Amino acid sequence: MEKKKTKLKLSGNLKRSITNIERAKTQGTNSVVIEKKSVKFSNKRPFNLNRPDSNFKKNINPKFRPSGTQKPSLPHNDHEKRKLAEQRATKRLKADPEKKEIKGKIGSKRRELKLTVSRALSGENEGRSRSLASLKRAKQKENRIVGKDNSTESLKPIKREINIPEVITIRELANRMAEQSSNIIKHLLGMGVTATINHSIDSDTAEYLVKEFGHMPIKEQKAEEIIKKIKETKSENLKSRPPIVTVMGHVDHGKTSVLDVLRKTNVVSGEFGGITQHIGAYQIQNDENKITFIDTPGHAAFTEMRARGSQLTDLVVLVVAADDGVKPQTIESIKHAKAAKVPIVVAINKCDLPDADPQKIKNQLLEHELIAEELSGDTLMVEISTKTKQNLNKLIEAVILQSEILDLKTDYETKANGVVLESKIDIGRGPIANIIITSGTLKKGDYFVSGLKWGKVRAIINDLGKNISEAFPSSPVEVLGINGASKSGDDFLVLENEKEAKSLCEARIQESKIGKNPLNFVTQESAFKDKISEELNIIIKSDVHGSSEAIKSAIVQIKHDEIKPKIILSDIGMITETDVSLAKASNALLIAFNVKPTKEAKKLAEQEKVLISSYNIIYEALDFIKAKMSGLLAPEVEEKIIGSAEILEIFKVSKVGKVAGSKVLEGEISNEANARVIRDGAIIYNGKISTIFREKNQAKQVSAGLECGITLKDFNDFQKKDIIEAYNSKITERRI
Repeated sequence: MEKKKTKLKLSGNLKRSITNIERAKTQGTNSVVIEKKSVKFSNKRPFNLNRPDSNFKKNINPKFRPSGTQKPSLPHNDHEKRKLAEQRATKRLKADPEKKEIKGKIGSKRRELKLTVSRALSGENEGRSRSLASLKRAKQKENRIVGKDNSTESLKPIKREINIPEVITIRELANRMAEQSSNIIKHLLGMGVTATINHSIDSDTAEYLVKEFGHMPIKEQKAEEIIKKIKETKSENLKSRPPIVTVMGHVDHGKTSVLDVLRKTNVVSGEFGGITQHIGAYQIQNDENKITFIDTPGHAAFTEMRARGSQLTDLVVLVVAADDGVKPQTIESIKHAKAAKVPIVVAINKCDLPDADPQKIKNQLLEHELIAEELSGDTLMVEISTKTKQNLNKLIEAVILQSEILDLKTDYETKANGVVLESKIDIGRGPIANIIITSGTLKKGDYFVSGLKWGKVRAIINDLGKNISEAFPSSPVEVLGINGASKSGDDFLVLENEKEAKSLCEARIQESKIGKNPLNFVTQESAFKDKISEELNIIIKSDVHGSSEAIKSAIVQIKHDEIKPKIILSDIGMITETDVSLAKASNALLIAFNVKPTKEAKKLAEQEKVLISSYNIIYEALDFIKAKMSGLLAPEVEEKIIGSAEILEIFKVSKVGKVAGSKVLEGEISNEANARVIRDGAIIYNGKISTIFREKNQAKQVSAGLECGITLKDFNDFQKKDIIEAYNSKITERRI
């Protein structure tokens, strides 16, 4: 049985057609045919293939061109072509708006009348639902907007906590804030400060910049505050410790000899020139008592060594020779001891000599407020002799008595603290620090900080040269394992681990940069200030830091108005190729004190003709520097005017040139003298007299009141009334 098909005609209201669709469904029909009536537009013209404005004809393939049609005739000349083009353009301009309008009306009506199954089943009366592609595009646009908002939120500046030390470079501050250095520099420029990324700024300025960039500043704890906390000792752990005694006095008064007898060694034989040029520390055992002695040099150049020894010490043994009396370094030692507020025990040495007068020494010391006990004073004075070992036991007893009065105690359980007495670089063992432990116990493997250096204790060597595993308070030891040569007088501090040692060392390095690369303004006066004095560049290499320090201090004391010494390098260790190259480039003196150059450095010095001056005694090195400075001084020139003459006439003589006919006004004119020509008060020539003519004959000299002809070397621009002044000069070399 053939199924009936229901035909629907769309006309009028769309709702009626949809009702018919629903009715067809209820009747059980399987298919619906929807027919649309063609919509007639009144403005649409009937189709004509032969119409002149029709484009259809142009697009027809020639194969399918209907028979009987002919190609339109083409214009034959330029005038017809131009006319035809104008007509087409005019028609196109007039027809386009109408076509667009018609097309738009047709498209809108077709969209309104278009019916799909989904539209019919949804029951929509008007309009058309959005397609899936449109919905997808809308969703994508929405996601893009949301993503943009999220990215905007993610690009918001992150507020960080910035640790600020006492001083920090602009580069480091930028890295900590994760900001560009140029932005910080621009900010400083806006404040009127010109800086580079390598400039250092203080904590206050850094704090201000951190706040300006939206971060949270946190000031780091100062290195000294950290050290203070570490050095805190517990009162319940205090125990007695051996005294630290510094031996001081004038050069050659027997300081080292006293220690030699007490230690039963011979240190003097190992010192150049018989004088101590290093600071040394030794520990002696007397019955149950230990005493640590520090030996200081007596030469004037070693003032800083003596000052350092007095600050470290518990008491001072002042050695004075009975046959020599109180000397400048003796007075200086007394001042250092009083400044350090430590008691003084006077050892009057060389009492075995025939001309020894101990009483005279006691009277001289009264002038410096050191009063002996027998004179109702509080200063212990012992008359000794290192040669005969007279009263050396009494000296030890006096030291022990003073230490008992002081009641010296310290904490043995805490981490070790100490002071660097000396430092050096050994070829085989590397940098070595000679220290005295003031508190705590030093153990092998401890991490420590010394000045701007840090390290791990690889070995501990006592004053007898033996390796030990631990060192107790007041012990003088050598420590191996530091990453560089520390300075004499630096502290020695043991920390918990490697991380703490490194961080403390870095903090100290940062704090030490205060004052370097300062942010300042260059004034016109400072920029164009004339260099008044000449400089003598000096490079110093020594065996230990103390000697280098002493030489530097002595050189600084050499002062002159015209020339000054400038130390461009002062270090310890052997002379290397780098030192030679630096001396060559800077035209500097290269001084080796108790050290030798390496083979490579010696060879390079010979090639570059650089003189390496080696010395073992400090005052010989100082004399050499003074001599070199004297050589740079301009010699002293003394002038003596012997006569003057006035030019009256000028003559031309063949084979001679111009001759100044002159009259001697005063003194005499000699042909061996120097001469200057003065015109209108200004000197226009300075040279020597060539010849003197007297009545057509050459003369050696002409006295006052006489007339003569004068010629000068390399000068003939004479004028009347010029003054010729004859003089002699005396050159004297100057010395510092």
